[in-house]
Amino acid sequence: MGLITGLLTLPVAPVRGVVWVAEKLHDAAERELHDPAVLRAQLAVLNQEFEAGDITSDEFEREEERLLDRLHAVRTGPAHNNRERR
Repeated sequence: MGLITGLLTLPVAPVRGVVWVAEKLHDAAERELHDPAVLRAQLAVLNQEFEAGDITSDEFEREEERLLDRLHAVRTGPAHNNRERR
């Protein structure tokens, strides 16, 4: 970025900073959403809640299916997911 461009775009610098932070937060959320270790930990917590009687059988099955679907999607990769959506 040249000096003139830098001076002319200075008023929008805070916006660029906010966009950068938002992108970093989005990237971190995506990594956590698709991390198999996080999904397995969520399944373990779900099992504990069910065994403790904190959730019903229907709630357990519904949430377990959702988590297992996400885990399967992570393992098969994005190419497989794109074929399923068509």
